[in-house]
Amino acid sequence: QVQFVESGGGLVQPGGSLRLSCAASGNAFKFYDMGWYRQAPGKQRELVARISSGGSTTNYADSVTGRFTISRDNAKNTAYLQMNSLKPEDTAVYYCNRYPALVAYWAQGTQVTVSS
Repeated sequence: QVQFVESGGGLVQPGGSLRLSCAASGNAFKFYDMGWYRQAPGKQRELVARISSGGSTTNYADSVTGRFTISRDNAKNTAYLQMNSLKPEDTAVYYCNRYPALVAYWAQGTQVTVSS
């Protein structure tokens, strides 16, 4: 069973940038469509961005379009989320998972806090 480990979160000021990483175990990563998800306090988890297995197709939530970029390196078994022009409303725990997400693959996530 594949495992995901997210990293790269932290505290950043509004307008700042962060790059999240999602490292996957095993050899099947390259076959998975992947997604980045987030959950803010008191809210349901939502899909932020997704990318096809080969990386050629990406989709974004309206709230992050033009600011976030999802990418992947299948040789490194890693997916990324570049986040620019961060806003306080981007504050959440960010998770990676397959797309569609599978319950068994949720990991700890990485906290992103946007605050001055």
